[in-house]
Order: sequence, then structure tokens, then C-alpha cells
Amino acid sequence: MTETTQSLEQSLWNSANILRSKMDANEYKNYTLGLIFYKYLSDNMLYHVADLLEVPTQDLKIAQENYQTAFSDEETQVDLIEALQQDLSYYIKPELTFTAQVMSIENHTFQLENLAQGFNDVERASETFSGLFDDIDLYSKKLGPTLQKQNDTISAVMMQLVSLDVAGHSGDTLGDAYEYLIGQFASDSGKNAGEFYTPQAVSRLMTQIMMKGRENQKGLSVYDAAMGSGSLLLNAKRYSKESDTINYFGQELNTSTYNLARMNMILHGVPISNQYLHNADTLDADWPTEEPTNFDGVMMNPPYSAKWSAEKGFLTDPRFSTFGVLAPKSKADYAFLLHGYYHLKSSGVMAIVLPHGVLFRGAAEGKIRQKLLEEGAIDTVIGLPAGIFYNTSIPTTVIILKKNRTTKDVFFIDASKEFEKRKAQSFMTDAHIDKILEVYQNREDMEKFAHLASFDEIVENDYNLNIPRYVDTFEEEPPIDLVALSKEITDLNAEIAKTEQEFLSLLGELAETDETKEMIEATKAIFR
Repeated sequence: MTETTQSLEQSLWNSANILRSKMDANEYKNYTLGLIFYKYLSDNMLYHVADLLEVPTQDLKIAQENYQTAFSDEETQVDLIEALQQDLSYYIKPELTFTAQVMSIENHTFQLENLAQGFNDVERASETFSGLFDDIDLYSKKLGPTLQKQNDTISAVMMQLVSLDVAGHSGDTLGDAYEYLIGQFASDSGKNAGEFYTPQAVSRLMTQIMMKGRENQKGLSVYDAAMGSGSLLLNAKRYSKESDTINYFGQELNTSTYNLARMNMILHGVPISNQYLHNADTLDADWPTEEPTNFDGVMMNPPYSAKWSAEKGFLTDPRFSTFGVLAPKSKADYAFLLHGYYHLKSSGVMAIVLPHGVLFRGAAEGKIRQKLLEEGAIDTVIGLPAGIFYNTSIPTTVIILKKNRTTKDVFFIDASKEFEKRKAQSFMTDAHIDKILEVYQNREDMEKFAHLASFDEIVENDYNLNIPRYVDTFEEEPPIDLVALSKEITDLNAEIAKTEQEFLSLLGELAETDETKEMIEATKAIFR
């Protein structure tokens, strides 16, 4: 990590600290991330205006002054607005920029209504930004009991951000720092974190498996039907040599989290034309239904064992119809899996994180699993350590699926011990992930770690994919050396006897009184 990134991350976290005592992380992340995003849009626009006016500068105050001056001329104003709408899809009035509002904080004239107006103007500028700031309630009582207190709290957060050169950093640098902040919020959020964050180690594992052999592919399409903050999708950028051509398709039910993903995409420098994001219930109605509908890579970390309607009408839904049964109402795990599999290209790779129960539960889930195995759809099962997700301590599994395989074997990897403990949380390091990736690539047996199971072996186990059935990690206790143990006991008894005698001898040297005689006799009785 560079010094610049560390400094950026620290400043971002300092801004969050102002709100930590007022509300939980699941709420204060909206304020911090929203204000960072507004500053990014504002600063980016000011730098762009400076270029349009042919007075380029890296000083935001100078850029602000030049913008105000140019905007005061009606003819220039019209030209600027037209150019900004065309180039950026938005513009912010001079008096509403982040820089202008910081200046008003410094001279004690800041009003929350101006910031609210700035948010509103950006949202109305383009469909791209519609609703992005909906979750920021600038007048929440949690910010303070009075308007002045609310004013003061938001002012303090903004002043922590003022020195950040968010628009001057590359998309990846700023985006990665933003990801860092999302990770910190996830740590604070506990169970709520599952709504928006997949740990980077797991994201890396899934993405590198999905990207293998596709590093040079132009126009790669990736899909996440439970995208959260979009971090899993964005990992594809890291491992592609044609990252500017990747098309991102994502769906998210939670509107707050959906907005987080939209911001995350923009901060990572993903062109709007490459983003196809949708705010809806993935299982309730299929999406996307217009071309393209199938993707090179599908990656998902859906909510575990969530409830869904499982209405009979879904039996005619093409996502589920060929399996003849539906995932149970109380556990939508296989509904998510089948949805993702349906949207996978015949040449694609899918990686999904699910609880271990999907590997062995029976009834409808058993029938779905059997059909997938008979089709050869399940390529690999990777057991992850317990406690690596913020929202659950249960062990999870990454299942790799492919279409049109010529074999029905399944490769099992037991990576349940590949972690290090940091306080209450388990973490997988790069070394752990590298080991899994190497074994996955080789697809060969490794004692107590990996096994390539034939289809016949799977059938013999009644289509049960519970990892311990295939990877034996049992460690035998070392044999006990009875001769050595007997000698150890004899030596210990001799040592005890010697100590007894020495102690009794010391007691005997005490002056003989009735009291000491009684104490000596009592002690001797103990040793008899």
C-alpha cells in the first residue's frame, strides 16, 4: 500500500469517527460515503471547468474563483452548463460546490439547506445520479437535537474531508480507499455487513478463478445478482488487461446498498456506459431479460438461507423449470444459485458463496443438487474457514459451476484451516489464497487438503457433497510410549518422596512446643 493511499484512508476514517458516537455503522456509512462522493463530483467538475476555461490548476480555491467569475457571465454560463452536461452528465452551481460550502463553514455562514440543494441538483441532472443521496438525512436528530447541532456535525465531517484530493487520485486509488472504508464499516456493522460487503480475500479467490484465461478478453461481461456494494464485481478490473472494456451487470434489493454500488463504480473510474445496475428483488422477477442475458462470469455472495415466496408459478420460470422442484421457502440458497447458473454463458464460469448446508441437505435441495451433478455443472467445492465473514461465524463454501463440461467429476478443496486469527475475526492472507488457487489449477489430490472425486464416488455417497466425505483431515493422536510414561511416573514419585522428607526435616528443626508438635504430626498424616 502506498503512502498516498494510507494517508487517504486515514483521512476518510477520521471523518467517520465524528459520527461513530452518534449512530451505528450501518447508518453513518451513508453520511461519510455520500459526502466523499459529493466532494469527488464537485472537485472533478471544478478541475474540468478549469480545463474548459483554459486556465488549468490543481488549486481548488483558484478553480472555484474562476468558475464563479465565468458563471456570472450569462453567455459563458450557458456554454459551461452545456459542456458540463455533455462531458460529465451533471453540473453544480458555484455557490453549492463542496469548496464553496467549506468556505462558508470557515466564515460561519454554512447552511445545511445549501448542501441539500447541491445533492438535489446532482440527482436531477441525470438518471445516472437519481436517488444517490436519498439515504442522507441532513436533518436527522441523530446528528444533533437542534438545527444548529446538525449543522455543526455535518460541518465537522466536511472539514475532515477538505484536504483530500479525491479527484486528483486515479480511479483505482480512490476507489480502493473507498473500499477500505466500506470494509471498516463492515467490521463495525457486524451482522448488517452481509448486506453490502464480501471480504477482499474471498472476492479475490472467486474473481481469479472466474478470470482464469480471460485476462486478455475484450468486452468481458460479469454479473452479480446480489451485488451489495459492488466490490465483488469490481475485482474483475484488477485481473483484466482490458479492464476499460469490461461490462458490469449487477442487481441489488436494498436501495441504500444499491446506491453505494453506483458510487463505488464511479469512484473506480468505470464509465457509465459500462454499468448496468438494477435495484430490485433478484428472485421475484428475472433480470436481465433483454440482451445480453448470459455472461462470461457470474459471481455471487447472496444472503444465506434467506426466505423467498417459492410460489408454484416459479415452476414454469425458465430459471427453475428444468429442475422440477423449487428451493424451499425457508432457504433460498439454491434459488440464487440456479438464477446465476441460468445467466451463465456456455463458456462461462460461476462462483457463488453459500452455507455448507447446500452440500448435503435433502428433499428439494437434494433433487436440485443431484440434477446439477448429473449435468456435470458442479466443477469444484471449496470449504472456507469459519468466522471470515462479518455477518456470520458459520463456515461457508465457494461452489464453482460450469456448463458443457465433458466430465462429471467434482474437485474438493478443504481450506477450512487456511486462516489466521485477529481478535474475534478470522482472516485469509494472500498466502492462503495463493495455495488454494494453485491446488485448484492443478486439480490433483493433496493429502488432507484436496481430492478429485469421480462421478461414481459421488453417486456412492448418494449425491452428498459434504467435504469431509471426500477430504479426510483426521489427525491421529501420536502413540503413547508406555515404557517412557512408566519411567516418568517412577521418577516423579521419587521426586515427591524426596520433597516430603526435606519438608519434614525442616519442620523437625523448629523449636519443640505443643503447637509445633501438633503441626508436625498433622503434616505427617497428610503425607501418609
